Amino acid sequence: MSETEKISADKLVRVTFLPEGKTVEFEYGTMPYDHHGKPMSLLDVAENHEIFLDHACGGVCACSTCHVWVKEGAEGLSEADDDELDRLDMAADQQLNSRLGCQAVITKPGNYVVEIPKWNRNYTSEGKPLDMQNTK
Repeated sequence: MSETEKISADKLVRVTFLPEGKTVEFEYGTMPYDHHGKPMSLLDVAENHEIFLDHACGGVCACSTCHVWVKEGAEGLSEADDDELDRLDMAADQQLNSRLGCQAVITKPGNYVVEIPKWNRNYTSEGKPLDMQNTK
């Protein structure tokens, strides 16, 4: 029995990151905080599962490099506060479903699909930039 099969459906969080289509699954409330953005944020999920989502400011809502488009599951995310909305105004290619990965917190189990915008896809297609990879 796989780890995911051990998680009851009412506690399962499934997040798919596009364009690479990588899906991660975990039990709601059990993911360790990796200190990237708010706990249980989309950025925190990405970092915990080795998915590169640029965050030049370290995930403190001081830039817009972790900008994502929420394709599914927006109702299960925290509401954007004024600080996030102000930062999003500076994001490239902003859409109605735009969020900052460091601020969009998963608030309940469910399915989530987020897309990393194409201007940031060069990182996702190649993996983490060389200076961020473990080269040992």
